Amino acid sequence: MAQHNKLGKEGELIAFMFLQREGLKVLHSNWRYQKAEVDIIAQDGNFLVFIEVKTRTSKKFGKPAQAIDKKKESLYKDAAEAYIEQYSSDLEIRFDAVSIVIDKDNIEIEHIPAAF
Repeated sequence: MAQHNKLGKEGELIAFMFLQREGLKVLHSNWRYQKAEVDIIAQDGNFLVFIEVKTRTSKKFGKPAQAIDKKKESLYKDAAEAYIEQYSSDLEIRFDAVSIVIDKDNIEIEHIPAAF
């Protein structure tokens, strides 16, 4: 596995544990629909939350969540529609991001509700 893939998987695991500690109920991880892969799908109260996790080793090029582009947002929205059709949910939908920077001995986590 390439180093960037290992970093991404490590970030997703950190986000998974962080979100559970924050009280979100994780329903799925790495859920796929066509070209989209939703990193984490969770329930937060009355919200069904589709979460993109971005992990970097530094903030040299900005916060990791700033790398979420319009194409990724569109893929997530398409996946959300497909998910609701498949699993029948009446919950409100929210799209969050979790930004993680793993820099030597320090891990910085930022959960951004309604990021897009």
